[in-house]
Amino acid sequence: MVRGLTRAYATVRVNPDKFLLQLRAAYRMPISGYHGVYSLEIGEIDTVADSVIRSGMKIAAVEGAGFGLGGLITIVPDLGILSAITMRTIEKLSLVYGFEFKTDDDIAELWVAAASAAGVDISRELLEKEVVNKFVPRVIQRIAAKASAEVVEKWAGRMIPLASAAIGAGLNYWFVKAWGERAKHHFRQRHLTVRERARQGRIEHAQEILPAGS
Repeated sequence: MVRGLTRAYATVRVNPDKFLLQLRAAYRMPISGYHGVYSLEIGEIDTVADSVIRSGMKIAAVEGAGFGLGGLITIVPDLGILSAITMRTIEKLSLVYGFEFKTDDDIAELWVAAASAAGVDISRELLEKEVVNKFVPRVIQRIAAKASAEVVEKWAGRMIPLASAAIGAGLNYWFVKAWGERAKHHFRQRHLTVRERARQGRIEHAQEILPAGS
């Protein structure tokens, strides 16, 4: 799982430029850049986020069914691919809510979201957040430990040969669903916080330029 998560971020990252074209063409989001999502209704953004999660769930289910035919023998490669699918889903959700990952701080925030999706408390690691090269590997270790325990416990059913494909598909499906929904909640809250700060800033600016007594 550690190798899968690391490889997922290093080699199969979502291309923000290509994904922006997909958002405009497939999801019909009227934006020229990711900053444009802040001018859209939050419900419209949520709908796209839900669609992104469902897409990841379907891909994970197909992958789980294929590897599930091999029972426990294929769990290791399955974990690596599932890590990639899950991480790409989280990256897409980050972009949908207007958070690109260009700077070290952006990358750190992306892994904070991944930890949130995994249900991992990384409050201590946040002290080293500014040192991304140290922060990210430690967070990956924490996420991998939690995720591995979760999936291995549930995937014991793959010891049943005839049912392993169906079980693998179902477990992967619900795994991405749970992580995707938690990541969506994380990014949605950050998005709303940014909107509120911008609104407060506009109010304060308007108050500064108003004539005295008006």
